[in-house]
Amino acid sequence: METTTETESETSRLTVSLAVEKPLATVWSGLMTTEGNEALLGAGGRLGSKSDDWRAEDGSYGVTRSFHPMEQIRFSWHADAESPRTLVDLRFSEVDGSTRLDLTQDNLPPDADLTALTSRWDSALSRLAALA
Repeated sequence: METTTETESETSRLTVSLAVEKPLATVWSGLMTTEGNEALLGAGGRLGSKSDDWRAEDGSYGVTRSFHPMEQIRFSWHADAESPRTLVDLRFSEVDGSTRLDLTQDNLPPDADLTALTSRWDSALSRLAALA
């Protein structure tokens, strides 16, 4: 398993990537379980179809913006009611029998805690990989 992280504070973007040594279909199947949804969104969070709301027990919430099976999921993400809306884009690609996960979070405010957000998404991708 390989992890890469990059932050671009000038452009209000955060990117976290992970290579998982499992086929794409296996990784996707793990994400589509209750445990997989919670690995990504937090306890209680459930992915839905386009325009469906989701809410996690930690207070984070958002709306599914785009859902393309085994390719991409995009959702708005608010840390809490006082936080600005950001956009999270998770892309899946298969490379030589392994799966690459690329997560980008856009529209971050200038004072965003990039270290905490990087840790959150890196952990989320690692939890997804463990479910595969």
